[in-house]
Amino acid sequence: MTMLLLESLYQGANPATEKLELDFAYRTKSRLRARLQSGEEVGLFLPRGTILRGGQKLLGKDGRIVEIIAAPEDLLEVRCEDGFELARAAYHLGNRHVAVELGDGWLRIQADHVLKGMLVGLGADVQPVSAPFEPEAGAYAPGHQHPGEGSRAARIHMMSPG
Repeated sequence: MTMLLLESLYQGANPATEKLELDFAYRTKSRLRARLQSGEEVGLFLPRGTILRGGQKLLGKDGRIVEIIAAPEDLLEVRCEDGFELARAAYHLGNRHVAVELGDGWLRIQADHVLKGMLVGLGADVQPVSAPFEPEAGAYAPGHQHPGEGSRAARIHMMSPG
């Protein structure tokens, strides 16, 4: 059996016939071997810098449409007493180039004990959660589009692990 190749995003209205569940780290890779939920092996060969989001679709070489599912992962949810304190926490995370997901009254980051200590020291309430991670796109890195956005959408600027 030949491996299904996924080489482009699918923008059409047809429903997906397959699902591929990936955590955020894998959704930032342009070259990847993975398995569909059905167990079939696939190879991703996407343009460098592509960041896949939950709900996006890919077009297989054989015409099949594959939906990306953002896998739950270990995160920290940050809440503060007021908007100023939450903005302060976000500032300190941004100053460290940390990918951050914004929600209504909360921030989420990938689990990290050092960052947790910093946030608790700032007075934030930090709780572990398991959820899909969809961090904000970087403000200065054009290219990646989210479903429904125009060509000026931004993509996340990923730092290389130290």
